[in-house]
Amino acid sequence: MLHTRRLTALAAVTVLALSACSGTSDDAGADASTATSPAADGTFPTTVETTFGDVTITSKPERVVALGWGDAETALELGTQPVGASDWLGFGGDGVGPWAEGAYDQAPEIIETLEPSFEQIAALKPDLILDVKSSGDQARFDRLSQIAPTVGVPVGGESYLATTEQQTTMIAQALGVPERGKELLAEVDAAFADAAAAHPEWKGKTVTVATRTSEGWGAYIDGDTRLGFLENLGFVQSPTIAALPTADSGFSVSISDEQLDLLDADLVVAFPIFIESSQITDDPQWQAIPAVADSRAVVIDGDLSQAYSTGTPGARLFALKQLVPLLENALG
Repeated sequence: MLHTRRLTALAAVTVLALSACSGTSDDAGADASTATSPAADGTFPTTVETTFGDVTITSKPERVVALGWGDAETALELGTQPVGASDWLGFGGDGVGPWAEGAYDQAPEIIETLEPSFEQIAALKPDLILDVKSSGDQARFDRLSQIAPTVGVPVGGESYLATTEQQTTMIAQALGVPERGKELLAEVDAAFADAAAAHPEWKGKTVTVATRTSEGWGAYIDGDTRLGFLENLGFVQSPTIAALPTADSGFSVSISDEQLDLLDADLVVAFPIFIESSQITDDPQWQAIPAVADSRAVVIDGDLSQAYSTGTPGARLFALKQLVPLLENALG
């Protein structure tokens, strides 16, 4: 039943996967610069700006509960082991992806995602709660704040739209390690820059990032972290996708089964959400897309798809290492 609830929670969020996933780190630069007040490593009190107002942490947190999508992995990358965490992607065990495997000395208590038990959280006696990449629900924030200082979503980050840079910068500030946060982001930027420099032929090529769920097809547009991942490698958004009406989310477009040719571009990257990848690859209309027929398409799933979607520094590096060879094969 617990596993079912996690899948239900993830399903609710990944229906937002066509709608509500974080923007690119490049786009987030200006936002992240105003998300926190300047502080040196280990300096407290420190203040983090959120959409709910400023949150002040008076001393170094010792017992952290990480509830947002990827918040626990980000904290681990910054050197803090949460005592409680939510497992958004149903990894099991410590609740983190393979890019953070082995980072815990002691497994955290797993907290439900969309409907966390506030009593369970309070019993952990946290001195800081992280809910950065989250819904931005006011009632949720208010209840958590009654338990401990809570760093909620950034301004404009409602509906799981906190960017990689915002999430990393805000959590690093809250934990008293802002310089470490900058180092992580710089490492990611350098890795992408190196990959792009090694493939100058990718610059300016059009790309479509598509997904299929049990409810249909869609494609991500500028502002989403998945498209931003490829834009950081030199690709540009397919003008065909850019010209389509934007969904209510503001970060995706819907594609009907009869219009899959709209997905065509120099490169197509696709992944399934809660369906088998064969429901993409075996679809005759998918196979008829010129880029697919010409082997210029990549379908990802499993750990790679999850890392590609999660967007923490460690996840992005993990996905970059695995995805670049697939792109090389697809584009010759």
